[in-house]
Amino acid sequence: MLKHTKKIEEMYEDIQRRIFYMIPEKWDKVYLYSSVYEKVDGKSTGELFFYYIPKGIFKKNPINVYEIPQKFNLDEKEYINLVNILYKKIIELREEFKKIEIVSTWTNITMSIEGIKFRVEYDYEDLKKSKFTSYERHIIWRYNNLNIGENQLNKEERKILERYLLGEKVVRRRERYEAGIYMKDIKNIVDYDTESYNSDQNIEYIATQSEKARNQIISSIEQKNQTTKI
Repeated sequence: MLKHTKKIEEMYEDIQRRIFYMIPEKWDKVYLYSSVYEKVDGKSTGELFFYYIPKGIFKKNPINVYEIPQKFNLDEKEYINLVNILYKKIIELREEFKKIEIVSTWTNITMSIEGIKFRVEYDYEDLKKSKFTSYERHIIWRYNNLNIGENQLNKEERKILERYLLGEKVVRRRERYEAGIYMKDIKNIVDYDTESYNSDQNIEYIATQSEKARNQIISSIEQKNQTTKI
């Protein structure tokens, strides 16, 4: 069981606050993925993306963080800078865990916020030895976390998912943490509140060809402002 210090809990709160600020409309659920691993030169690299489910009585498609600037007419450069800063906070979180973990430190995390619950899953997979590319892992992650069925994927994505589902399952270490969110409402980038609520609504997602292009951009984030010595 991972130890959570007061400093780590404060870092969770900071990350939550930044996510809330970056969502420009009322939402129901948020799912974030980030990876951090070391390259040969000692620098760290990885990726970050999150999806949120807009609040509403009808089924809503998950919104990719990288779609937000265009969707809400925000300055893309300034907004991506917020993403970069958020990613740096994930790196700092990992650095903090490295101080207390004896053997190895997680390489990727999935955070979710739903209602008043904040959950984190820490994964210790060696991403440098992964059988899947960053883009392929993104497709698999969406399937596992956004309830995306095979009928909602294009031909290439279905092949990726098939290879994943039929492939050999490797047992690896995972750790989980759950707590209440530190606050319910916060001013955000376009001055909406982010009041969450419990809902039984289903999630549906229709993948588009442009999604792949965006994912490839996401997966190539190799810290311009996101590189640091480990």
